[in-house]
Amino acid sequence: MVEIIRKEITSPDAWLGPKVQNDKSWLYELGTGEIAEIDAALLAVKLAGREIPFSAEGFPLPTLRAQLGKLMGQVSNGLGVILIRGIPRERYTDEECELIYWGISSHIGTPVSQNGRGHLLGHVTDEGKTLDDPNARGYQTRNRLDFHCDQLPVDVLGLFCLRGAKSGGTSYLVSAPTVHNVMLAERPDLLDVMYAPFHVDWRGDHPDGDQPWYDIPMITAHDGKLAARITNRSFMESVSRYSEDLALSDIQREALDVFQEISNRKELRLMMDFQPGDMQFINNHTILHARQAYEDYADPALKRHLLRVWVALPDYKRRPLAPVLDERYQLVELGGIPKRAAAA
Repeated sequence: MVEIIRKEITSPDAWLGPKVQNDKSWLYELGTGEIAEIDAALLAVKLAGREIPFSAEGFPLPTLRAQLGKLMGQVSNGLGVILIRGIPRERYTDEECELIYWGISSHIGTPVSQNGRGHLLGHVTDEGKTLDDPNARGYQTRNRLDFHCDQLPVDVLGLFCLRGAKSGGTSYLVSAPTVHNVMLAERPDLLDVMYAPFHVDWRGDHPDGDQPWYDIPMITAHDGKLAARITNRSFMESVSRYSEDLALSDIQREALDVFQEISNRKELRLMMDFQPGDMQFINNHTILHARQAYEDYADPALKRHLLRVWVALPDYKRRPLAPVLDERYQLVELGGIPKRAAAA
């Protein structure tokens, strides 16, 4: 029996963007002592000659670790988002930033593979691809991205800003429970559609030997708690290359259109412009993220570049998910998207 939420969600993760935009409940500024602790941990990693992936023990954060635990409590059970600011980006090389971000992320949980190339620390930068390419992922383009969750139901999605764009690229966040509330009030007839399976293209990242598409609902619920699996529309358009029978139905298109229209309302969304050194962590079950298209610099050394992690939380910290997501979450538990032989 599919669990469907048919009443207003009032938990802390059902927020309105303008109400939290200026209260800074989602912003944490690192103090001088915490930055000194990060510097010491970076030095320890370099002296030991450690390379990514290294364990949390290799990047000791004796006091910041506890603070990260509190911040992730907010991500898991509160607003669902935190922006950590204060890393003195100009002090570090790109490679040192990678070590710092991996070290901090390893104290949050277990980073897992994000694609068929086996990337544990991803790079969000324009690779000259567009979403018209059925094997491209959004992070490889400079296209505008609609509100979505990332492909696997990992618990926490993280971004670290190495460099911003010449213009554009603003990050938008919206509460999936809030969008659900509005859809329940305005178009309750379409909710059942969102709770039913959609056909989704792996877009080239399927595990070796598996079919190149999968079925998943866009919204699930478990014990009264919502978890969104909203996927970039291009993944559901390109799946028809395998069979016309997999194409979106008219009612599915309408449901997705309405969900996106609600998500894009200014009275719902939260806007963030990343500064170099910013670290954004969001709950990948309750927060939908989007991005403006952006214009980049011609100089490759100045191009917009974010680092990305997918982090699995320990069982006692993570959000319980509906059984229909068990197969997808099993991939998370096994280390994320398996590296494909063709990408080796």
